Amino acid sequence: MKKTALMLLVVALLATACGDDAEEITTTAAADQPPETVVVEVEVPADTVDVLDEVIARGELNCGVNETIPGFGYKDAEGTFTGFDVDLCRAVAAAILGDSEAVRFEALTAAARFEALTSGLIDLLVRNTTWTQSRDTDLGLDFGPTTYYDGQQLMARGEQGFSSGSALEEIEGATVCAIAGTTTEKNMTEAANAAGVNITLSTFEDFNVVIEGFKSGACDVVTSDGSTLVSRKATEGDAGADWVIFPSVPISKEPLGPSWIQNQSRMGDVVNWTVFAMLIAEEKGITSANVDDMLNVDGEAGRLFGATEDELQTKMGLPADAFYQVIRQVGNYAEVYDRHLTPLGLERGLNALQADGGLLYPPPAR
Repeated sequence: MKKTALMLLVVALLATACGDDAEEITTTAAADQPPETVVVEVEVPADTVDVLDEVIARGELNCGVNETIPGFGYKDAEGTFTGFDVDLCRAVAAAILGDSEAVRFEALTAAARFEALTSGLIDLLVRNTTWTQSRDTDLGLDFGPTTYYDGQQLMARGEQGFSSGSALEEIEGATVCAIAGTTTEKNMTEAANAAGVNITLSTFEDFNVVIEGFKSGACDVVTSDGSTLVSRKATEGDAGADWVIFPSVPISKEPLGPSWIQNQSRMGDVVNWTVFAMLIAEEKGITSANVDDMLNVDGEAGRLFGATEDELQTKMGLPADAFYQVIRQVGNYAEVYDRHLTPLGLERGLNALQADGGLLYPPPAR
């Protein structure tokens, strides 16, 4: 649909008259004579749909997540979505709509996730997604803050001679299984070539199929983000007792975080500051349990949680208490991490606050 705008071009007509060689006289239109007006029709493209406005009007956030990675994105037997990434979706819904339950979750395979975003099926993607140059440019996505710093590793059986200290060279001749449509495929191929290792790489869209292939012996090795491997090993019971994850230094960098369609800066601001609010709250020791008592612990907290007149949330198109609702309903970053990832044995490491030796460092709320 295109809008038609009318541009008024005002042309002032100048009349000139020439006298004799000794004198040049210039005359203009009389003061009471209106200039000639020319009306020109110009077609102006329709404005881009604003995703934030759409979410507010709909009253629900459409969020794309995983359903096969316990701890990050998982759907239980009752059909309830749970996990670290799932809670980030809930936090964004709390910020925009004041209700962390106002979310429609869309379970997506790795191969289908980007089409779901660019087609408008979902507003936000929070599904173990790595920020890469091609996704940031060629696919037309924008990325928010890294919410989990990860790296690609491999998993094999201890009974086959592997240990946590095994090197990549030890997988010579192995069939390596991975998730299709991820950075994992190219990383594995490049790493094997660099190490001079010959492998057979098999990919599947569903990680459950990858794990079943590994358990049946069809796959000698599984490769994915280290956190994904830890998740499956920790939740497989006796079957995972002999599984080992290696090498100790990951073969790639995998900064995972939320993404949305490009050039939606208002939506991006909301996602960014939702994450930052959760980190700032952790820095200040503000939790879902004590947030009401900590609103005015300092000026930054007062602004961020809408307790003072100089709050900035309303300028973002949000309620003044948007980030207060995030902490009250979902919790700070540490609460979400400890709820879902700590039970798997995933230590904070790089995902600790900068003050604690990690990489998480939110900008100031001012």
